[in-house]
Amino acid sequence: MLVHQILKSKATTDVLTIAPDALVSDAAAELSSRKIGSLVVSNGDGTAAGILSERDIVREIGRRGTICLSEKVSDMMTKTLVTCAPNDDAQSVLEKMTNGRFRHMPVLDGGKMVGLVTLGDIVKARLSEVSMEKEALEGMIMGH
Repeated sequence: MLVHQILKSKATTDVLTIAPDALVSDAAAELSSRKIGSLVVSNGDGTAAGILSERDIVREIGRRGTICLSEKVSDMMTKTLVTCAPNDDAQSVLEKMTNGRFRHMPVLDGGKMVGLVTLGDIVKARLSEVSMEKEALEGMIMGH
């Protein structure tokens, strides 16, 4: 399955973003209120400057205390983004996420964000593929 097929199956393809100069406390509030795991950091121009996850925030609170909540998102975000393209295969995206130990990946087309896929999206797509393969094999065995 390809990434663009996964994006079509999602309820929304909107990418939730936050400005680099926003406070980490604002990002934490947004993550909490929307019950999501990450925000893409963007200047509002459709490009991705970085990503900030709930794990990033918790890790820094554990290391330095709540003082980090008053810092800018740009100070805490992951600046080196791993991204994918709409025509990338889900299996390669899953491998990147697993190897990099992260759960959210922006989808870029020509440098512009067109979506965000999560580990859950990829696993769901893969389970759907496996189920279809199983049904096809059972049909072949039963002679249908």
